[in-house]
Amino acid sequence: MYENLPPRVETTPAADDLLRKLTANHGPLMFHQSGGCCDGSAPMCYLAGEFRVGGSDVLLGELVVTGIDAPIKVWISLEQFGYWKHTHITIDVVPGRGGGFSLESPEGMRFIIRSRLFSDDDAMALLSSPILLGSGDLKVV
Repeated sequence: MYENLPPRVETTPAADDLLRKLTANHGPLMFHQSGGCCDGSAPMCYLAGEFRVGGSDVLLGELVVTGIDAPIKVWISLEQFGYWKHTHITIDVVPGRGGGFSLESPEGMRFIIRSRLFSDDDAMALLSSPILLGSGDLKVV
């Protein structure tokens, strides 16, 4: 669905290293970015399917990490997507304690978001493309 579009989300090499370790220890992974009160604006890493995606959550993209067989889906709440839809997101890691429910917490690292605005061309390409909701519906926003 997103093959010919600029990616909305990517990772740094340091994040890829941690994702390989977490996948080896736990199995397939997913991210959810809620912007809610408990996790702030930190991306939360879960076992794939462990976090139940809501019908209005948006599939931001699928991360393909060398050494990990399955893509890692990245979901974001529709409300948060409304604020960030013009922004390219990079998932990175820094030393520190992650959110209590996020898998990286015991590793002494935490995932963070780095962002930049899309170029005008990328923003125009994404503006007319549908997004996939957790309900399975496609929507243009």
